[in-house]
Amino acid sequence: MQSLIRQEIIQTARTVVIKVGTSVLSNDDDSLDVSRIAALTEQIYRIRQSGRRVVLVSSGAVGAGMGLLNLKQRPTDLPHLQAAAAAGQAHLIRLYNDCLEVHGFRAAQLLLTANDFRNRERYLNVRNTLNTLFEFSIIPIINENDTVSITEIQFGDNDQLAAMVSNLLEDSLLIVLSVIDGLLDGNPDSPDSKVIPVVERWDEKLLALAADSKSRGGTGGMKSKLQAARKVTEVGENVIIANGRRDGVLDEIMAGKEIGTLFLAQGRNIPAWKRWIGYTVAPRGKMKLDAGAKKALTTNGRSLLAIGITGVEGNFGRGDVVSLLGEDGQEFARGLTNYDSPTTTRLKGQRLADLPSDPANLPYEEIIHRDNLLVFGQDSE
Repeated sequence: MQSLIRQEIIQTARTVVIKVGTSVLSNDDDSLDVSRIAALTEQIYRIRQSGRRVVLVSSGAVGAGMGLLNLKQRPTDLPHLQAAAAAGQAHLIRLYNDCLEVHGFRAAQLLLTANDFRNRERYLNVRNTLNTLFEFSIIPIINENDTVSITEIQFGDNDQLAAMVSNLLEDSLLIVLSVIDGLLDGNPDSPDSKVIPVVERWDEKLLALAADSKSRGGTGGMKSKLQAARKVTEVGENVIIANGRRDGVLDEIMAGKEIGTLFLAQGRNIPAWKRWIGYTVAPRGKMKLDAGAKKALTTNGRSLLAIGITGVEGNFGRGDVVSLLGEDGQEFARGLTNYDSPTTTRLKGQRLADLPSDPANLPYEEIIHRDNLLVFGQDSE
């Protein structure tokens, strides 16, 4: 049964996003394993030959730079990390390109920061660039722009970047390649622990199964991979976490074999516009709603009116994403606000129709229009 589910998922995936961790690409001395890069690119070529689009999110720039700069251990300060990334990224892309050229393909480099996803115009530019590259014999290779990234614009790690890229492209399958066989049902160091073949429904208890340790040279861990899987499955796509050091791992996955852990999509597919609102942009503020307003949004499919707002938090502007909270303080939706925080605070709990007419200052009847709103767990129209 599980193999049939996997085969159906593979058959319906229009785009395959592959995330490769640093430790997958590295030898024990932290140098790049060119033979593994060659093997992965050969399998990626076969996926493209099957008619699917492929995006590769690849770590490894800092590790490659360490070797070039003769650094014995990963730098801990930002300037040296960025120097290693700058030197290593060029080397990493050249290796990918050399390996792809054997199969008649080339590599295209996209270096991104979180701001490229937060800003709607830049977000669309990234998607348009990827869709155009798919028209050619090109494999887009994405990495975080470590040479300019600071805390405020970092993704956190490439697991989160891969999740955002996957959510950018509809009908996608995210494959996360690490140095572990999948999500284990116990301690990774215990020989009795076994791979969980499929996760049908997300449960917060899954995070307890994630080991705290990170792979050598990597920035994420199993907890980060689970968080990425949750982001992708919540918008209606599927995720597989598998061991990237396993020979032929991508071939086996694309053949529908039970490799790694499969995380099934939760519910129906969410449109790209609402993915951006609900799962890509960090909210700039919060609005607390009364029970009637929450019901209007969740049950009746209405827009948010000022009269249903009981509280406003944060400093946000018009067009920013805000979190919507119920009376219990739990977030249940996100949306683009038509008014900034001072105006929303002034209007909360009132009927706009009862206020003096001022079209210049109050051009919208709704604080958040239904078309710019995503209700978690049910909004997929």
